Amino acid sequence: MPKISNRGNKMPASPIRKLVPYAEAAKKRGTKVYHLNIGQPDIKTPEVAINAVKNADLKILEYSHSAGNESYRKKLAAYYTKHGIAVTQDELMITVGGSEAIQFALCSCMDAGDEVIIPEPFYANYNGFATAGDIVVKPITTKIENSFALPPIEEFEKLITSKTKAIIICNPNNPTGYLYTNEELEQLRKIVLKYDLYLFADEVYREFCYDGKKHTSILNLEGLEQNAVVVDSISKRFSACGARIGCMITRNKDLINTAMKFAQARLSPPSLGQIAGEAALDTDENYFKEVYNEYISRRNNIVEKLNQIPGVLCPNPGGAFYAMVRLPVKDSDHFCQWLLEEFEHNHKTVMLAPGSGFYNTPGLGKNEARVAYVLNNQDIDEAVNCLKFALEAYKKIEK
Repeated sequence: MPKISNRGNKMPASPIRKLVPYAEAAKKRGTKVYHLNIGQPDIKTPEVAINAVKNADLKILEYSHSAGNESYRKKLAAYYTKHGIAVTQDELMITVGGSEAIQFALCSCMDAGDEVIIPEPFYANYNGFATAGDIVVKPITTKIENSFALPPIEEFEKLITSKTKAIIICNPNNPTGYLYTNEELEQLRKIVLKYDLYLFADEVYREFCYDGKKHTSILNLEGLEQNAVVVDSISKRFSACGARIGCMITRNKDLINTAMKFAQARLSPPSLGQIAGEAALDTDENYFKEVYNEYISRRNNIVEKLNQIPGVLCPNPGGAFYAMVRLPVKDSDHFCQWLLEEFEHNHKTVMLAPGSGFYNTPGLGKNEARVAYVLNNQDIDEAVNCLKFALEAYKKIEK
């Protein structure tokens, strides 16, 4: 039998999706599964986007420009400029979700064996794309005790070698919900310029910043015109995950031209998704106010209830719609699978994403899990109640 590649064997399974077969089996048994494992909001996609696809006057579903439809890029550039991030249509590229933007950025900036520094826990797909490109991830560990704040910049300097080419942050953060302060971003700006590195920022959750805090894009940090690369997406902003439309933004002309070669190789981003994305930019502001208030309500609800469970620690996220939770278990991978395979409470159970999959350092995250508060408050109440009973039952069987 032909062998699988070493790269394929090293490719990590998604901590968010690897338990899906167990969830499907639970549902077939008649158990209701509350999905706190994945960032799939139950918020309705704006009607203006849905209607644009429904009413598209198309005779042929054609390829678009490899960088995306010009009309969409122009409108998107105007959208960013309106929100204080001045860019032109030539400084952004439409991608197949934010995931492809990450892939293009890594492939355009880094060679096999190069190193990228990422604060952990981090979005698991960063690890996947780095593995696919034979890029070495150098993690820098953040702590739940201080809500996963950025470690001292001296810790970054300890990791920098001649192979270091970039730092990746997600702001607000997935999976922790942490929102970087301006002081932390300034520290990153200085170290990036000092060592002439790229700074990649996943800013997909930019609108979701709470408690009066504001988001600062790395594109607005002084002196990073050649170093800053932003990843964005319509998936969360407009609750349009299935459209698979994102973008990569940089003012570095050599980088955008290089990424274009990768974009040409995959031909074009989805045409129907671009129609939805372009139309979504006309969404009424009231939509965002309602969504924003809903997420604050859900965050407050889930954080309060989780912290009421004995042995559970859940920091209050400053943004996005995720939280990393410390659980009173030794192995959250086993616990999360057990929830789906063996546990139910009143024919209900809950699906979490095991914490270890968001860490690069072996052994970390074994008593943590990520929760996504993308369900309505009634469902959150039911899910957390299930988790409470599950932890009580698991305590009796855990070895």
